[in-house]
Amino acid sequence: MALRHAVLAALLDEELSGYQVTKSFAAGVANFWHALPQQVYAELARLEKEGLVAGREVVQEGRPNKRLFRVTGEGMAELESFASAAAKPAFLREDLLVQVQAADHLDAGVLVERLTERYAFAEAKAALFEEQLRRMRGGLDEAEFLLRGARVGPYLTCRRGRDFERANRDWCRDVMEVLRARQTAGGGA
Repeated sequence: MALRHAVLAALLDEELSGYQVTKSFAAGVANFWHALPQQVYAELARLEKEGLVAGREVVQEGRPNKRLFRVTGEGMAELESFASAAAKPAFLREDLLVQVQAADHLDAGVLVERLTERYAFAEAKAALFEEQLRRMRGGLDEAEFLLRGARVGPYLTCRRGRDFERANRDWCRDVMEVLRARQTAGGGA
């Protein structure tokens, strides 16, 4: 997947400024795609040059003018072409996994500290995703929302982010338990 497809997907529902696209990435797309604000702005410029998005300037009183972008027919065709191609599997690259791989040769106490930090991060992020899911559902329970909700795509990707972070949290807990048990039994570093 290229950044272009994530930006096009972010613009499907409404016209957005570059700032709003960047905010939507931070709030809803960050669980599966990371981009710096300058990358988003550069991609919007490329997409506009290629005719995949159209931008228009909005004059604002007392504030700088802003550009709003929307997906064009060509942009929608690009997104449809992307969606029809087989998805490539993702590969996990994480420093913490390298540290755990070397656990037998490292200070287990320090490694438990790193795992504790990652556990707390995953717990907090999963809670944020859960809150975002509640807001998306409005007053509907999940089953009803999945059947009748206005936009199920962002909901499903947010749910994947929550589940990913829950899995990270649970893995950290399990690894910490193993390392602590090995320290107690005298079998760990």
